[in-house]
Amino acid sequence: MKTLFNSILTGLLPLSLLAQVPEENRFQKVVLTENLNEPLELAVLPDERVIFIERHGLVKMYSPVTKKTTVIASIPVSTKYNFADGGQPEAEDGLLGLNIDPDFAKNHWVYLYYSPAGSEPKNILTRYELKGNTLDLNSKKVILEIPTQRDQCCHTGGSIDWDSAGNLYLSTGDNTSPRASDGYAPIDERPGRSPYDAQKSSSNTNDLRGKIIRIHPEVDGTYTIPEGNLFPKGTPKTRPEIYTMGHRNPYRIAVDKKNGFLYWGDVGPDAGKDSTGLGPAAEDEFGQARKAGNFGWPYFVGDNKAYWDFDFATMKSGEKFNPEKPVNNSPNNTGLQELPPAQKAFIWYPAGESRKFPLLGSGGRSAMAGPVYHKEFFQNAKRAYPDYYNNKLFIYEWMRDWIIAVTMNEQGDYVKMERFLPNLKLEHPIDMAFGPNGDLYMIEYGQGWFLANPESKIIRIEYNGGNRKPMVVAKADKQAGALPLTVQLSSEGTIDYDKDELKYEWKISSLAGGAPTIFTEANPSFTFKKLGTYRAVLTVIDAQGLKDSKELIIKAGNEPPQVSLEQTQGNKTFFFPNKEIGYEVKVSDKEDGSLADKRIPASKVKITATYQDSEDALQTQGHQTAPVTFTAGKNLIDKSDCKACHFPDKKSVGPAFVEVARKYKSNNNAVAILSDKIIKGGAGVWGDVAMSAHPNIGLPEANQMIQYILSLADKKIPPVLLPPKGNVTAKIPDGGDPNKGVYKLLATYTDKGANGLPVQTAEQLIVLKNPTLLLGNAEETSKNIMKFKMGETNLLIVMGTNTYAALKNIDLTDVKTLSFVVAAPKQQLNSQGGIIEVHTGSVDGPLLGKTDFVEPNDDPNAFSGTKPPKPYKVSIPATNSFQDLYFVFKNDKSKGALFVPFSVTFEP
Repeated sequence: MKTLFNSILTGLLPLSLLAQVPEENRFQKVVLTENLNEPLELAVLPDERVIFIERHGLVKMYSPVTKKTTVIASIPVSTKYNFADGGQPEAEDGLLGLNIDPDFAKNHWVYLYYSPAGSEPKNILTRYELKGNTLDLNSKKVILEIPTQRDQCCHTGGSIDWDSAGNLYLSTGDNTSPRASDGYAPIDERPGRSPYDAQKSSSNTNDLRGKIIRIHPEVDGTYTIPEGNLFPKGTPKTRPEIYTMGHRNPYRIAVDKKNGFLYWGDVGPDAGKDSTGLGPAAEDEFGQARKAGNFGWPYFVGDNKAYWDFDFATMKSGEKFNPEKPVNNSPNNTGLQELPPAQKAFIWYPAGESRKFPLLGSGGRSAMAGPVYHKEFFQNAKRAYPDYYNNKLFIYEWMRDWIIAVTMNEQGDYVKMERFLPNLKLEHPIDMAFGPNGDLYMIEYGQGWFLANPESKIIRIEYNGGNRKPMVVAKADKQAGALPLTVQLSSEGTIDYDKDELKYEWKISSLAGGAPTIFTEANPSFTFKKLGTYRAVLTVIDAQGLKDSKELIIKAGNEPPQVSLEQTQGNKTFFFPNKEIGYEVKVSDKEDGSLADKRIPASKVKITATYQDSEDALQTQGHQTAPVTFTAGKNLIDKSDCKACHFPDKKSVGPAFVEVARKYKSNNNAVAILSDKIIKGGAGVWGDVAMSAHPNIGLPEANQMIQYILSLADKKIPPVLLPPKGNVTAKIPDGGDPNKGVYKLLATYTDKGANGLPVQTAEQLIVLKNPTLLLGNAEETSKNIMKFKMGETNLLIVMGTNTYAALKNIDLTDVKTLSFVVAAPKQQLNSQGGIIEVHTGSVDGPLLGKTDFVEPNDDPNAFSGTKPPKPYKVSIPATNSFQDLYFVFKNDKSKGALFVPFSVTFEP
């Protein structure tokens, strides 16, 4: 404790480390405007109006008074590649950057960075005056011009920020195509290959691309150079505007207004793995500059991991680049050859999980740097953020959809990081800034590149440090029924985070009009005696007078039907492919009659049998229309970053999934080829844009994703329609995985309505599992069982003898054999092997059988997922009942890991 206290006194450990994390429910996400067309950057005015830009040239303003968004200017911009052959695909250029002058309250100046329309390839930094709610285009001042290439590329940067001395910072990308360097350093020095050589820009001291520029704008529209930039004014072969160099695409920057430190997120290259002779696997970076410096691209990445000096003419590798003495000897370089030493990134991370910064996760990468929060700048703010976030840096990720708060000590050194609002759902955040009232404003770009995404929006994240209104839950045990209808109302689940004493009011009123009935108790009961539709509103008031309400609709006069679906034959836990399942459906309705008395005809009862490839697939209410949906693969895609580049049925930066499915439909190796691309990345098939590697995705999961994509080329197979009683044969369709999926029987009946009230629907569902179960999903495991994930698959490592995993309530009807898939890899786990005993009821319960000894395997691919391990079979006696199964793992001679039990298959 004394050491901790001394650390605080010496400034090595911030006081915020001891503070309690604010409750997430104190923050509220407020949507200001949505359904935008590529929104990129915003600025919050002193009166809380928000100016923001869209890449195709519109400048817009949101008014907190009218709560409306209007266009305040349209800037003619270039957003296309220029090709000699006339091709015009979408590029990254356009209206790129926006900020307001630090003295905006007096001068009303707005700064824009954009690619002006016309044939001259350049980007310009301009200044305009905002007059009322209109940007005066006649007031335009061009402050800075930066020549670019538009024929082959990208990496624009474009973020604008200010320090406390009135210096403007502007980020620029390397303006270099990465498409011919396999995701490694783009340093192609062959004649005519300048578009593929970042040495012309990022590492060129005489070029403003791949830099963060620092200038001091003057009143007349010119600028001066502040002291302390990287190269003193007048230094030959340098540009004095350069503050930091060696950037790839520093897309979002932020300047700490208190100490002048510069932060940026640099979007990294695409290589999926380390390669001798080329360089390291790709990494994104969050950078910090306390003074001017060189940050290494294209010679280094992350914490100065070096590339090789690769000769694209001879296809041979030279020496690794030296971060202490980097040299730019490219013929495309117009600046100094000897460069300043390369500086390491502040935080860096690959596509896979980072060992140093594990909280960053895995997947696609697009690093963005947000502001440093200082409470002293918000002394009079209405909703200032809590002291806990004082002096913390906010970073965020466009692809991974998170915000992280980074804690630093007084010197600015990294201390720790933590997720900010981990339950906050985001749709690719692309800019953020604190407003004058203390709120955090953000742009959500939406899921697809180069698209007007309907989910794009401007949001405000407000903090409530005071009293919070109650969170109301309203329930009813019945919401429809025949007269008289007695309903038990409930407020169970209602909470007040401040633990205030609460008052309850239920108001029940007919939609047809009339005096309401009011209750002041939390859970009243009420009997509806008159036909009609009613609204039941629960209002809850806290001790401070804050309140919230929820309502229910109750329909009195039509009793919902009763549907019973009973399985009469077969195993009631599993379906067995090509085996029959017996069933019977009974339906009755108070007003309509029943199946038994034939007042309800069999044709009015819909009974379907459906195969789905995922147990957690959503069940469509009432009707199931798609029997083969490959839902497991779709769920994996939905959880990944795939939607950033692909849509199911329309082109984004990558091809539509339907196009991929049609292209590869007749290729027998499509699953293997495309799964490999998901894991390792690829380029060249669908255009110039590279596909990022996803080394964190396992081969089984990649296969599922590709199977779903390929299924989009096929026509829908209608569900099997069944009579009220009979047998159905369970089938796994062509292309389905025999070790996955569920078989569902669904019975649905919709009544005729009664007494003028609308129809009611009832249904019952039976879900039968695939007979192959992952032991990683066991309901119970003992100590010395290690759980882990391979992609999305849960697995177990048995670390000691006499351990177990249990599967509960399993029907063993018709099951004759249990088949275990077990791997005992020597190289990866030093596995000792062992046996699996199958007991019922408990670990000491009756023994059903046991496997042969699972021998350790020296094969280096035994645990790779590319070669299925040997199955071990256990014959069991006939047991026509439900049992809790305990799989006991034994090897009394072992003092280490036994094996990895993947799965057990119940075979008839």
